Amino acid sequence: MSIVKHLKKSNFPSSRKKQYYRKNQRISTYLSTIIFASFIGTYLDLLLVGAGLYDYPRRPFPEIFTINILFTLCILPLFYLIIIFILKRLHQLPRYLFLIICSLFVYIAEHAAEQYGLFSHTSYWKLEYSLFGYFLFFIVIWKFYSWLED
Repeated sequence: MSIVKHLKKSNFPSSRKKQYYRKNQRISTYLSTIIFASFIGTYLDLLLVGAGLYDYPRRPFPEIFTINILFTLCILPLFYLIIIFILKRLHQLPRYLFLIICSLFVYIAEHAAEQYGLFSHTSYWKLEYSLFGYFLFFIVIWKFYSWLED
């Protein structure tokens, strides 16, 4: 009985089974990461809204939810999915610079959301907390994705 193995230096493509497995693994890694990001975002919102640091005056189902579930369950995961695609293609230093830029974008978006009445902070909250908080949030989610990908 002889066993045939794929040579590492061979120019022949690897089997379809491996490609299929890698594709499914990649999809599950993305899905797991955006679900994790959604959970973390939801629980942080519940904690901070519960502490009275900020509020969502206009939100879906206000009689049921104290947080904006549209943001934590739809917008945040989609935003982070796009960020993952970009982060994968960057080296370490540009990756962290990009995360700082994304944090600045969220900082500006929160300020705009406040002006449109979608978001309100207490007098104790400084928007700089959001800048730093989102940067840490992005790093945690990226590290989770990297851990799953290994």
